[in-house]
Amino acid sequence: MLTESEMDPDNKVESNNGSATFGNAKAPLVDALKSAAEKNVAAFHFPGHNRGRAAPPLLAEAIGMGPFYHDLPELPELDNLFAPEEAIADAQHRAACLFGADETWFLVGGSTCGIQAAVMATCFPGEILILARNSHMSVVSAMILSGTLPKYIFPEYDPVWDITYGIHSFQVKEVLEELRGEGKRVAAVLITSPTYFGVCSDLRGIAEVCHVHDVPLIVDEAHGAHFKFHSIFPKTALDQGADIVVQSTHKVLCSLTQSAMLHIQGKRVDRERLCRCLQTLQSSSPSYLLLASLDAARAYIGNNTSSLDSSNTLFKRAIDLANEARYAIQQIPGLHVLDSVNSASLIVLDPLRVTVGLWEIGLSGYEADDILRIEHGVIAELPSLHTLMFAINPGTDSENIKRLVWALQSLSVTSTIKSKSKHNFLSTLHQDGLFATIKTKLSPREAFFARTKRVDINDAPGKICAELICPYPPGIPVLIPGEVISDRALMYLKEVVDAGAMVSGASDPSLSSILVCIV
Repeated sequence: MLTESEMDPDNKVESNNGSATFGNAKAPLVDALKSAAEKNVAAFHFPGHNRGRAAPPLLAEAIGMGPFYHDLPELPELDNLFAPEEAIADAQHRAACLFGADETWFLVGGSTCGIQAAVMATCFPGEILILARNSHMSVVSAMILSGTLPKYIFPEYDPVWDITYGIHSFQVKEVLEELRGEGKRVAAVLITSPTYFGVCSDLRGIAEVCHVHDVPLIVDEAHGAHFKFHSIFPKTALDQGADIVVQSTHKVLCSLTQSAMLHIQGKRVDRERLCRCLQTLQSSSPSYLLLASLDAARAYIGNNTSSLDSSNTLFKRAIDLANEARYAIQQIPGLHVLDSVNSASLIVLDPLRVTVGLWEIGLSGYEADDILRIEHGVIAELPSLHTLMFAINPGTDSENIKRLVWALQSLSVTSTIKSKSKHNFLSTLHQDGLFATIKTKLSPREAFFARTKRVDINDAPGKICAELICPYPPGIPVLIPGEVISDRALMYLKEVVDAGAMVSGASDPSLSSILVCIV
């Protein structure tokens, strides 16, 4: 087993220009995987493609043989994800040093399994989890698995942009004091920051409130793994005092899709219990391609980051391109760009998210997304009723930005002509916010395991929902098991489906019927 000094012989190294950089150029898990793949062995182990010798030809032709050579099982020299002592332990320790955590775990089930483990590790059945109602659907599955009871906080809603803003510390304080006054035990607070649109919450204030009540703060920072690596970015959740932070390293950083990290600091969370939860939730045959990609991404980002001002050469270019895109798009007739000035509330935004408002040209984000993708080869990250969101990252180049701006200019010209016949997507449905009238009759777990029946969608209002139904992306549930189905929720679902959205979780994709609980 490696000692800490062996795992971290020199956490700061000299870059080519003589300035100190975070991390170390070494990528121990990548090195171990490369060494194992290069060995000339007679392999009598899984997987069945046997180091590429029986690789499916169609896939091998598409991606090459490299992934098959390195798609190896838990060989002794590759360490064990659930009892790491060598390469994985070293790689995770280096990640913790880079991201500012006391301890870091690699995840092969995405941020979803990290959120589930965080909730299960902090909340016992029947205890209360305080969370924003616009949390990701992984939080709902976490409550089903853990038996936790939700207490929702409702973020401020902007009906023009059809987005929610961040959570304030006073909201968390009010709910904590209310529940404590009722004699109820609050096990944890969970905040999503940033949101899919890059909107950040007051995490420092929330952490202070939580810790006064000795309640751990879990932050779903899936969309903010890059915040550590440039001074212009919002402060990280760890820097602001969160106890558990879950990040999708693959989103803006450069690991493979489905790979993520969970970071922890302080003593409010039982780490042994967290380890047991992760082992319960993650595959017993984790992909070493995913694990090695996390190690490689850490090394790549760390060796481009200065410890003097936390500036990252990879992200400086991305920030400049995002600003260039914003300015150019703001000049296009009929289009709007979300920023802290034109929003309805003072907000902190991720500068790498460019959200474009489309309501003046009479198109929904779903319609505009289809046009851009099919006619111009421009692919947005997230369409919604009123907007398109574009994610800028270290791989974005100036030609990408020019192509995006040109496509949006074309969209503006052609759509403005048609806008007179288009309906206005700023419907009165959203003026008070979608979640203003939520009522809960059963816990998510009770509803999930209840007996159910299928009813016509027109007969559903007033009944208890048995399904988790949400437009995806972004994966924010409109209906959660245990909630009373409202006319408002059904109208919203109908509107987004008519506008071109995909709905996840519904057993009847047409939404002509829905499962309800028999009570």
